Amino acid sequence: MKLQQLRYLCEVARQGLNLSTAAAALYTSQPGISKQIRMLEDELGIEIFVRNGKRVVAVTAPGKIILEISERMLRDADNLKRVAQEFTREDTGALAIATTHTQARYALPRVIKEFTQRYPKVQLSLQQGSPTQISELVTSGAADLAIATEAIEYYPDLVMLPCYDWNRSVIAPPGHPLLKEKKLTLEAIARYPIITYDFAFTGRSKINQAFEAQGLTPNVVLTAIDTDVIKTYVGLGLGIGIVASMAFDAKEDSGLRAMDASHLFSPSTTRIGLRRNYYLRGYVYDFIELFAPHLTRKVIDAAMADPRTIRARAHPQHP
Repeated sequence: MKLQQLRYLCEVARQGLNLSTAAAALYTSQPGISKQIRMLEDELGIEIFVRNGKRVVAVTAPGKIILEISERMLRDADNLKRVAQEFTREDTGALAIATTHTQARYALPRVIKEFTQRYPKVQLSLQQGSPTQISELVTSGAADLAIATEAIEYYPDLVMLPCYDWNRSVIAPPGHPLLKEKKLTLEAIARYPIITYDFAFTGRSKINQAFEAQGLTPNVVLTAIDTDVIKTYVGLGLGIGIVASMAFDAKEDSGLRAMDASHLFSPSTTRIGLRRNYYLRGYVYDFIELFAPHLTRKVIDAAMADPRTIRARAHPQHP
């Protein structure tokens, strides 16, 4: 039994049983993957996959158990490497962060600048996607940590660490009638076309819930995953925008005006998601604490040991 065989096995499962896609992801050949998996099955004396001709169509009952063990063995092998690197190359390595556009654009720049100054030999990579996509990147091992508002709680293999609470603002071009309202209400917002986040992004569910609770149906004419796109189309007069308050800067967004809407929507919490049983390099602890100072090494270790014991609370707003 070889670790390479386990990697082939897990990648095939990860790629929806598509051998060609798995081979491309691993930079190898489809026949090579098939041969190695067959050799593993022969060694174990069981079939891991159900086949229809040359196609893999399902995972057998024992195959599901073997996949779980294989994933765990590969994680442990990676942890062994990290332990060795921690003691031989403390300030050298890589850190892959999976996050949404809003976090990458507005919450992370200060942290990344400070981190790179502290650890110039650590290679940082940002992988952007929907909350679901970035959670899957971490569970699969393609990224080290996820930073998102939605979806992380739906992945039992991830330990959630609350970072900060945030809320929303309504943006509009100068002179828009909504800006004359003495008190911003959902009823007033609902009178105008709305541009906001795609449903899977940045606390969109809290926006929908607020309108539904008042029996209102907002006229959402455009959705986007990128706050800058939302601001662009608001500036063109296509509608008013509902965005994360951290994403509006009066100086940079001088062509728009913002109204605080925190009294209308429930706050959302941005969290960091880490794989269970994942060995954290020292610089990963430092990165997390730079992003959320209340998440000290002691707090993180306690959460990783038993997520039910975590007592850390999110900051009331983004720092």
